[in-house]
Amino acid sequence: MISFWRHIFVIGAAGLLAACATDRSIGLAPEVQVTELEELPAPRGEISYVVGPQEKLEIEVVGAESLSGTFLTDIDGRLAFPLIGVVELEGRTPSEASTLIADRLRGKFLLDPQVRVIPEEFPVPSVSVGGQVKKPGSYPAVGRQTLLRVVNQAEGLTEYAKEDDVLVLRTVNNQRYIGVYNLRAIQRGNYADPQLFPNDIVMVGDSPERRRIDTLLQLLPPVLTTAAILISQR
Repeated sequence: MISFWRHIFVIGAAGLLAACATDRSIGLAPEVQVTELEELPAPRGEISYVVGPQEKLEIEVVGAESLSGTFLTDIDGRLAFPLIGVVELEGRTPSEASTLIADRLRGKFLLDPQVRVIPEEFPVPSVSVGGQVKKPGSYPAVGRQTLLRVVNQAEGLTEYAKEDDVLVLRTVNNQRYIGVYNLRAIQRGNYADPQLFPNDIVMVGDSPERRRIDTLLQLLPPVLTTAAILISQR
């Protein structure tokens, strides 16, 4: 009887391994650069706020009252501005937004426009955490925030988290970057715990092979459970 179940286990395990060919490609978009651990660039120190969707902005064009006023970005972070039409502001700092609007006005509508963009409210700087953590969400990025600290704030990893597939997404000077991290190696002190900055996005990967092993465990008799557990821990 044990021989029969061992045969079933081997067949099932082979099927699981064949099904584990999960596509983990990252950074295929041309505007994204995948970096090595130590090469993920830090943003400029003064950047802690960027324009987002459905935000009120006070925009002043010096000497042109008809162009000044309070504007609301749409759900995509775009804004309809007089004379120049729709401008893409999501992810830009107030200074970058001012420069963009001024450049669109310059020459055709105004000789040398001076533009100020002031958010109605400055949200608390935060880091977004998603994927296989117990409590996904946004967490304050006040003081020195690090990858391990923010994962702990998210109440740690779920049962199916893939510790060596942790991504940090960051935009610096309008260039998008992705850093790939091994959380277990950082916990063991093999790598420094990387610092996070406002507007970073952390995504903890999923381990589909663990899910499949758990499904198989439910079908196995106790005598083969230990062998299956050993495979799932590899």
